[in-house]
Amino acid sequence: MSKPNFHAMSQKELHDYVLAHREDQEGFYAYVDKLHVEGNWIEMPPLQSEQDLENYPKFIERIRSSSEPRDGAV
Repeated sequence: MSKPNFHAMSQKELHDYVLAHREDQEGFYAYVDKLHVEGNWIEMPPLQSEQDLENYPKFIERIRSSSEPRDGAV
């Protein structure tokens, strides 16, 4: 069995691959590297309470927008 081209895979494809092939460390590291390069996360310190979320409006907006159905999906 030949190894997939991890560099050509999208972040979603790598995510799915790593979940399906949890023993493949090379795939895992390729996924983590892609996450680091794309840097599409929001960093924030640990929350002390639920009220702390009010201090992170960008985070709240991102959660809300990522939880909305896309392309007519339910």
